[in-house]
Amino acid sequence: MRVIIAKDYDGISRTAASIIAKEIRAKPRAVLGLATGSTPLGTYKELIRMHKEESLDFSGVRTFNLDEYFGLPPEHPQSYHTFMSENFFDYVNVKAENVSIPDGTVTDVESFCAGYEESIRKAGGIDLQLLGIGRDGHIGFNEPGSSLGSRTRLKTLAEETVRDNARFFGGEEKVPRLALTMGIGTILEARKLVMLASGAEKAGAVKNAIEGPLSSQVTASALQLHPQVAVVIDEKAARLLDRREYYLYVEKMAEQVEHDTGI
Repeated sequence: MRVIIAKDYDGISRTAASIIAKEIRAKPRAVLGLATGSTPLGTYKELIRMHKEESLDFSGVRTFNLDEYFGLPPEHPQSYHTFMSENFFDYVNVKAENVSIPDGTVTDVESFCAGYEESIRKAGGIDLQLLGIGRDGHIGFNEPGSSLGSRTRLKTLAEETVRDNARFFGGEEKVPRLALTMGIGTILEARKLVMLASGAEKAGAVKNAIEGPLSSQVTASALQLHPQVAVVIDEKAARLLDRREYYLYVEKMAEQVEHDTGI
């Protein structure tokens, strides 16, 4: 696991966007797994800048979003369809037919979830999956207690998640209690993972995910099993890490190797 500690949120966003852009330039038909929430917003903003100013081309890219609130139609202002359009898709040249986001209005949930998994397989699998992390250590909507082998499914949201998202809906009573989400097993099949975290309130979750035991109670800890993970965090989110200085040293050495060898 590569742990990159940036100075601040802008540093996280630039670093994550750079990793994603490198993937796209190396593989123009890359399959990206995308996340929502406040943390990736800066990353999307930087990718939009790269598209407009550096000709970063998304025309061959295929995308799959992690999750969606169950019961919300795509046009709902708080749906993740709306989020992705307003914060990313409307500003880059990803083709509409190459975008996949779970449908919160489906009636046959089991069939839809199986079809979503099949669509990912038919696309060749996800090359790079972007992730955030909740304050309780969850990724996607895989709440504490989720199976580490889980697949795309309907999941009941934890009370903490509902409280955290209440600000977007204007009150807890308006937040959906269910969501469709990729499972941990689905996420771990991506070839590369990039997890973002910002702020002191995420420090405990980050420490448990990176340095804690592998546990279904902290679903982000499953990333320890993956061979290619980059955790990109700011100094506040890194404040509880026991091996913080080592992570900084590793990145310093990696920069030196890149400078000396051009690799």
